[in-house]
Amino acid sequence: MVSALAVVTAALSVLAGTARSAPGLLIGVDDDTLKWTEDTAQVFAAHKDAGFGSVRVTLQWRPGQTIADDDGRTYLRRAQNAAFLGERIVLAVYGPASSPPTTPDAQAQYCSYVVDSLSRSRRIRDVVIWNEVNSALFWKPQQGSAAAYESLLATCYDAIHRFRKNINVISSTSPHESPGAFIAQMGAAYKASGRTLPIFDTYGHDAYPEVSTESPLSSHVGTLSLDEGDYLRLVQALTAAFGNTGQPVPGAGNVPSGGFAPSGAVMSSATGFITGTTLGGPVTIWYLEDGFETVVPTTKRAAYTGRESNRQLVQPVAVRRTAATAPDQASQFRDALALAFCQPAVGAFFNFELQDEVGLGGWQSGFLWADGTPKPSYRAAKDTIATVAAGQVDCSRFAASTGAQLAPVTTTATAP
Repeated sequence: MVSALAVVTAALSVLAGTARSAPGLLIGVDDDTLKWTEDTAQVFAAHKDAGFGSVRVTLQWRPGQTIADDDGRTYLRRAQNAAFLGERIVLAVYGPASSPPTTPDAQAQYCSYVVDSLSRSRRIRDVVIWNEVNSALFWKPQQGSAAAYESLLATCYDAIHRFRKNINVISSTSPHESPGAFIAQMGAAYKASGRTLPIFDTYGHDAYPEVSTESPLSSHVGTLSLDEGDYLRLVQALTAAFGNTGQPVPGAGNVPSGGFAPSGAVMSSATGFITGTTLGGPVTIWYLEDGFETVVPTTKRAAYTGRESNRQLVQPVAVRRTAATAPDQASQFRDALALAFCQPAVGAFFNFELQDEVGLGGWQSGFLWADGTPKPSYRAAKDTIATVAAGQVDCSRFAASTGAQLAPVTTTATAP
């Protein structure tokens, strides 16, 4: 992986400029490369060249652990080094799907592990509690998972904010495994607990489309999915679950989260929804994963292993543009990032991976091939990030998917 990054760093050195983070939208990438190399500066340079202002890095917890082991400490040190260079690190901590922390003892152990990890990387201020909890791929059995997750969030929220107030505690749900029902069950558990403090500072949600060829703008009314185009339904689900409780609802107004003072958030006088986001502002939604899988050409096949079972793939860029041109990765990413920018309660968008996974059974939604060289979509993605970062987005074409017509939501909150 390190040599691959050297390839792309050299190959892309002629591309001018880097994008800055957009006002109100953090643009990031999901990439664990930082864990595997001491040359964090090289990895940071690759992210910066593409224009990404943040990276989500995963850390594996094992039942019984209360502090990071040797490998974990190494990964955290490398992440801390990247944060020192200016990378905003989002740490996602989860463990085996077959052994999620459902008991009070296990939850205390997990949260202690998270706090210990943060203590070893004091420049990291964003942490995701588990991953896609409503999916059996990451938490099983699913029966009772919403109530158990609500309890885990509450336990970790208190432990983390006792350790340091300015940590952004983030949840995680999947778009295709009945997230609406899961959110409703979480809200019911929260209300039944009698808790008056929040359980998350940011609502993390993955926003994959049903297939990579589907437009990010597509809505799925009448189904169980809540993808990016279902933003209105996601906000409504969160409002129904947590409205008028101690847990602020994303987009509900200038409500301090995590106990820190609001800064940088602006309320729209027309809609009552936020139009800007910084840490310490109102609770927002972060799209922690999104991405569009591409076809691997025969010229790159040697860099991959296994067989591709997905038949709904896109080309990195369209060969020819016509009225009937099929969607490609560059245009899908452009629409997805612009849509996220225009959705008032959305505070971040992370593309799932910078570089393709080697195994074709995994994801090939990066902007680099598995050998580290840029896809034809790389330059277009870089330009898209720069355009969105500059705020040069016509949001009028997304009117049906941005919530501009929603009425303001009233909530109450108690800061810790």
